[in-house]
Order: sequence, then C-alpha cells, then structure tokens
Amino acid sequence: MADVVNEGTAGRGTRTLRAEVALKTVTADPDSPERLRRVLEQALVFARATFAAVYAPGEDEDALYPVESVGVPRTLYGLRDSYPRSGRSPAADVLRTGRAVWLGPEELAASPQARRALSREFFLAALPAQGDDGAACLLAVSESTAGFDTGDRACLELIADAVVCPVPARAGESGDMPAGAFSLAMDSGRVAVGDDVLELFGLAPDDFDGKVETLLGLTVPEDLPSLMSVVEADHMSIGDRELEFRVLQPSGVPKWLRLRGRLLPGGAGRPARLVGTVGDASKLRSGVTDVARVQRLAAALAIAGTVRDVSQAVVSALRGPLQADRIALAELENDRLVVTVLDPPEQEAWPELWRSEWRSEWPDAPVRTMPTLAAALREGRAHVWPAGTPLEPALAEVGPGGLAVLPLPASGHMAGACLIGWDAPHDFGPDERALLTASAGLAGQALMRAHAFDAEHELVGMLQRQLLPRRLPTLPGAVAVARYLPSTAGLELGGDWYDVIPLPDNHVALVIGDVQGHSAAAATVMGQMRTALRAYAVEGHPPDVVVSHSNRLLADLETDLFATCAYVDVDLEEGSAWCVRAGHLPPVLRHADGGTEIAEADGGPPLGVVAQADFPMSPLRLAPGTILALTTDGLVESVEADIDEGMDRFAHELGGCDPAHLGLVADALLGNARRSDDVALLLMRYDGMAVRPLRESWTVWRVPQAVAQARRFTRRTLRTWGVPEGAMDAVLLVVSELVTNALVHTDGRVRLDLTRIDHLMRVAVADASPRSPVKPTSIGWEATGGRGILLVEAMSTAWGIVPVSGGKQVWSELALEA
Repeated sequence: MADVVNEGTAGRGTRTLRAEVALKTVTADPDSPERLRRVLEQALVFARATFAAVYAPGEDEDALYPVESVGVPRTLYGLRDSYPRSGRSPAADVLRTGRAVWLGPEELAASPQARRALSREFFLAALPAQGDDGAACLLAVSESTAGFDTGDRACLELIADAVVCPVPARAGESGDMPAGAFSLAMDSGRVAVGDDVLELFGLAPDDFDGKVETLLGLTVPEDLPSLMSVVEADHMSIGDRELEFRVLQPSGVPKWLRLRGRLLPGGAGRPARLVGTVGDASKLRSGVTDVARVQRLAAALAIAGTVRDVSQAVVSALRGPLQADRIALAELENDRLVVTVLDPPEQEAWPELWRSEWRSEWPDAPVRTMPTLAAALREGRAHVWPAGTPLEPALAEVGPGGLAVLPLPASGHMAGACLIGWDAPHDFGPDERALLTASAGLAGQALMRAHAFDAEHELVGMLQRQLLPRRLPTLPGAVAVARYLPSTAGLELGGDWYDVIPLPDNHVALVIGDVQGHSAAAATVMGQMRTALRAYAVEGHPPDVVVSHSNRLLADLETDLFATCAYVDVDLEEGSAWCVRAGHLPPVLRHADGGTEIAEADGGPPLGVVAQADFPMSPLRLAPGTILALTTDGLVESVEADIDEGMDRFAHELGGCDPAHLGLVADALLGNARRSDDVALLLMRYDGMAVRPLRESWTVWRVPQAVAQARRFTRRTLRTWGVPEGAMDAVLLVVSELVTNALVHTDGRVRLDLTRIDHLMRVAVADASPRSPVKPTSIGWEATGGRGILLVEAMSTAWGIVPVSGGKQVWSELALEA
C-alpha cells in the first residue's frame, strides 16, 4: 500500500520534510516562468492555506502590489490590490520590521484598516520574502478553526525563503526580454515581446511592427472578447489575470496559448503597463501537474452553495486530470457514508454492496463494512492503493486498477470522503499525490460550509411551509392549485402567501399577498395577515370589509412593514366574483376560448399604510372553463422588464397553456421564474356546478305566531321542491326548535335559510347574538327547557354553529328519504 504521507525522520516534522523536498523540486529551474506560482502552490498543499500571494514594491516604490497569487480569489477575504508601503497593513509592517505577523479573526476585526469579507472568519499570515531588487512579503490565509499551527508556520517559513519574485514591470524598458515575457504600454498599444513569443504567433521578428493589434489579428475571432478584456485597461483591475486563447496556424489547426499578466499602475510620466508571460498551453498542460487545477477547484468551491454543488465541483476538477474511471464523494454521517455524487451515476458501475444500499437517488454505505476505509478516515490522511492490493470487495470493485481515498477534514473532524478508482493499472505520481492532498483540504472546508447552508435552507423552507396551507380544499364546480417558490438568494424567509377559504353557500375566497421584505419579521406579519383574513372571511363579512378590517389590524400592530393583497370572493353557483385589491397585482382571466385579460379592478393602498382607507369592490364574471390567476411580483417583475410588461407576458403564457391540467399550467408558468425573490401563484379553474342547490330564505318577525309562520313557510317551500310529506316532519321539527331558540334567547333580527342539494336538506337560523346555545349535560323530569338542542342533534346527520357578521348561525343537515 502506497501512502501519500510517509512517516518522517525522527526529530523532524513529516510535513516539513515533504515541503522541503517539494520546494527543491519546483525551484530546480530558476528560469522557469512557473517557478513562483509553483512555490506558492505549496502553501495550499502543506500549510492548509486557501490563498497565498506575494506582494512587492511596484515601479513607484511607494506601494506594494501582488506579483503572484494562488488559491481562491483574494476578494473573498477583502485583500486589496495594493497597499501603501508607508501605511499600516500586515504587508507594510512586515517590510518595515522584517518580522512575521500572525493575525486571527479577533485582530483582523479590530483593525481599522481591515477589509474583510462578511460572514467569513479566517487567519492571516504575513512573512518577509525576497524580491529581485529588495524585500517582498508572503501573505497566506487559512480558514481552519485552529489557524496556522506549528507545522503550518514552519512550512510557510520554508516557502517564504524559497520565494524569488521577478520584477516584470521593467521588462522591455531596456530591450532585454526574459523568455516568454511581454510588456504592453496601455496608452500607446506598443508591446515589447521576445522572439520566442513571436514564434508562438508564427511571426518573424522582422515582420512584427510592435503593435498589439497585429498580435490580436492572429487570434481566433471567438477568443478576441476575452483577450480584449485583458488588454483594455478599463476592464482590468490591478493584479493578476490568466486566460487561454487560440492563434491561427498555417496548418489550419489553431494553437492554444496561455497568457498570464498583471496591470501595473503608471506614475511620474510613465504609462500603466500590462506585463506577464505567454506560453504554449499544450506544453504547460502537463496533466495533473498543471498548477491551475487547484486554483480552479478553489474558485469553484468558493461559489458552491450546497453540498451537491461542492460534490460536483470536486468531481469535475479531479476526474478529468486524473483520468479516473469512477469517482464518488460522500458525507460522513455517524457510521455511514451518505453519497452525494457518483460519476458515473449508473448503479451497475458500482460494487454490489453499494447497489444493495441504494435506497434513494444515491446509496449510503456503512463504513463498518469497509475497515480499510474506516482506518483511513481515522488517520485523516489521503491513501492510495495500486492494482493488486488486497482490499474488501466494497473498495476493490471501485478501483481494481488502483484506488485513492481522500478523507475530507474540516474543523477538527472528518466531513466526508472522496473515492477515486481506475479500472486499468494506474501509477500514482508525486504530482497526483499533491493534487489529491490539496483538493482534500479545500473540499473538506467547503463541504462543511455547504452542509451548514443546506441545513439552514431546509430550516427556512420548513418554517415557510408551516406558514402556508398544507393542502387546498375540494371546491364544488371548480379546481384550485397553488405553487410557492422560495427565493434562492440567501436564507431569509419570504413574505409571499396564498390561501383558499371555503365559505357558506358555495362561495370561496381566493387570497394572495406579499409582505414587504424578506426576514423573520416579514414571515411573522405574513402569518398574522393570513390568519386575520381567514378569520374575517369566515365570520361572513363582505370582501371589502374583510380587507378593511385586516388593514386596520396591521396598522394597529405598529410594525414598520406593509403588505399587498388581492382578495376574490367567488360565487361558485352563479359564476360571479367580487375582487378587492390592496396595492396588489390584479387578477388575470383566461377564457375558455384561450383569450386572456388583465382584470380592470380598482384598488386601495397596501395594508398597514393608512388605517382608514377605502377598498372598492370590482365585479368579475366567470364563464365555465375560465381560469382565474393570482400571483406576486416575483413572477412578473425583473430588472429587464417593468411590471406591466411582466403582466402582459404572464397573461400571454397563461393563454397558451392547456387548461385541462391545471397543475401543469402552474408548473409551466413558474418555469422562467427568477429566484432572486420568492413567488406565489394561485390558479382556479371554474367549471360550473353540475347540480345547483335550491335556496329560500325567510325573515322571522318577533310576533306571537312567528314559529308557526316559519313552519308554514318551510312546508310550502318543501312542497314546491317536491319533498315527500313523510320526509317533512323531521325538517319542520328542527325548524321549530332552532327558530324558538333564537327568539327566546336573542334580540334583533332572525333569518331562516333553507337549502336542498339532491337528498340533503340544510336548515340554518341566524341571529344577532354571538353567544352559542349550550347543550345540557343532563335534564330532570321537572325541567321546562333545554331539550331543543338535544332534539336537533338527534334528528340531524350533522349540525353546528358558525360565526357570522355580528352574530352566529346554527345549522342542521338532514337526509331526505328517496
């Protein structure tokens, strides 16, 4: 078994010895243009750094500029493109004192000059290094919770001693150009290059006129925009740039070249200059030895938000350069490896044990069945096993020609593991081992950050789902569907909501709204508004009163937030509706013929802005087959188009959908939704009721004959509806008891409502008292009252009490004999 980390010599740190060997190897050629970058890369491998750079004085000698850097972009840590040499900064302090500086998160936060990335804690090391004509500074950053330990510091000191930074700013001024170097004057476009660079472009020295345009004219046209972004000063900040481009060749096959450069500021009559090197990319691409691999992986991990993103970035970065046949990345949860990405994804490409544990999209394998892997995870070091090494089947089948296991350490424990396998016998070179070690450290930290992000995102999603309806009610003569998409920008709760509220007499209220902002406070107000609108609607208030009461409630809450809302009360029997808008988007109607219209509905101000505001009602007409659509601004508003254009596009897309499958319509409308804002969508297709109820009402006057009149009205109505005489007695008894109870125990108006749907009869008596009748627990023989509610309960298939505006309604449902 070959091990990436060999045991060291007594008295010397293993890591330090390996760093010394690596530095001797990369500095063997002092004229190599890759020398400095390869030296800095060792900080990523041996010192667990996520970023390393060398700062040195520029042409003006008054400021320090980055000569070379590796790792993640320095902007993630707020590191500047230049530091005044006389100012107070770690780099300037090191040059003045000649002593190393080690800073933790507390010192960095207390520094008035610190420019740090928000929500990132890191450690900064600054060490003296040697430039070609004077002092320089090595800067390194670590995100490890313990910072730079003793071994890390020893390795950084070795790296600082090995730094010899060139001063390409002066190249070209004396006419002597180093191999592969160029120097471009940004004001005139004159460029000084060596003969070897001209040879790469296929030019003879006598044929070159010194203009950068001549070289640009030899590049493949598709690559010109990226080249122009480098050679134009307005598009390049002071610092490093690297890109690959193609140049035309007489043979017809373009040649790949790689440019590395940095822009140095001008001053004292000197123009700004772009200096750097150009090399043959095919020669620089030495498989896994390409130093850009680690940088590209670090840059990809820096923007990876989720565990899946991290896993895919690692797989993309390693499988190609390693020419591996399969690669798996998994999180370590207790004693199981929970796989997040497999490449290839097909089950048959993986061992039998893995296939047996394939419970969902990816398998999760018990670590105890792979003792070799468990031992590697305990040691926390990358291991490689060549072909023929005896391993348990679960590992041997991953890489019969060779297997590499990368434990992914983070914050003092193991975050997961990466398994890389080859089918054919594979030789593990030192460059591959360095790449594996550097990748493991970067991936482990990124995996922990992504896991925390996923956990927070899941918590936010759970809270959001709890604030929205779990399911929509079944509607007579209509179908409703709703969708909610949370924002993917950040982890804050959204304020969009929707609701479908069944109301008496086959009415339904459709509600959609949006609370200002994205925060826990916005979600709280959203929950309060949804509850208030539902409560006022169920009480039986008309739409304008429901919205008006909710507006006063929000204003009384004394919150700084406001909310927009659209409330539509639909009569499913008549196919009519009343719409009330409070600063919200109007409904969109799709008619049965495919035509659409944005409803012209008057609106009031947003809720919570003005305590006493009018909210006018606008009528809507719904023919069978009409779809009523309500949405929030996250679906129709964007930086590219205003809200009117978005509403027109929304209406057009709605018109082109098949109304037969309302769920598919909703999914199609959300297909192009921007995810910088949360989105709520509520659709209802009105089909019309196949059987419309029969209804009659009677106002009960407070006269001695009131109950008898109510019974006569009920008998006439039942005869008109064709109810058999034998089925009337139970209905008449319930009417007598409910009307008597309302007259005796309440004051004010009493109303009797009769409704028949097929063989179901509903009797409802409404009065002005909010006090509900009390069903007695026991009644003695001498009692003169209290039996009415017991009789109603005995005669009814169902009965109940609901609040109505200012009072209550007691209802009873009875089955009519066929």
